[in-house]
Amino acid sequence: MAAIARLRVPLVASARSFSSQTCPHVRLAPPLQARFPRTFPASSVARTFRTSIAFQEKKYTREHEWIELSEDGKTGTIGVSVYAAKNLGDVVFVELPTLDMEVAAGDSIGAVESVKSASDIMTPVSGKIVGANDVLQEKPGTINKGPESEGWIAKIEVKDPEEFKELMDEDAYGKFVAE
Repeated sequence: MAAIARLRVPLVASARSFSSQTCPHVRLAPPLQARFPRTFPASSVARTFRTSIAFQEKKYTREHEWIELSEDGKTGTIGVSVYAAKNLGDVVFVELPTLDMEVAAGDSIGAVESVKSASDIMTPVSGKIVGANDVLQEKPGTINKGPESEGWIAKIEVKDPEEFKELMDEDAYGKFVAE
């Protein structure tokens, strides 16, 4: 043991070459690549995520629409809440918004018709409509299956991110619908 402690190894030498030359009975674990083969695309290795908690949160309006901002806070996805979808019943038609339409918070951007009723879709924030969920034209029932996921209605380029902060978070919305 004392002999090993006195050995000096240059910093540039690898532990593997040192161990095989000096201590043949010592085995080192194989490199990480051999023990943990890559099972994901190489492009995702260096990918990092920087997000703000505020931009991961869904916000709600008193009219039962929701909006979720993208990571950069510039684009929002709009849809109707689960509560609204349940109260509407089976959705049979969705009027999607016109692309490139400039809207103010509270403006009607489309409509949802169900076997029970019809309801306008109001935008929670001001901005420009940059996308619409075309799947809803052929499968309006997608809103019933996933109103806060694949049943989204529109994408909006947000004009004033401060409007987002004024909307209800999930807890406040839950209390609102419970009243």
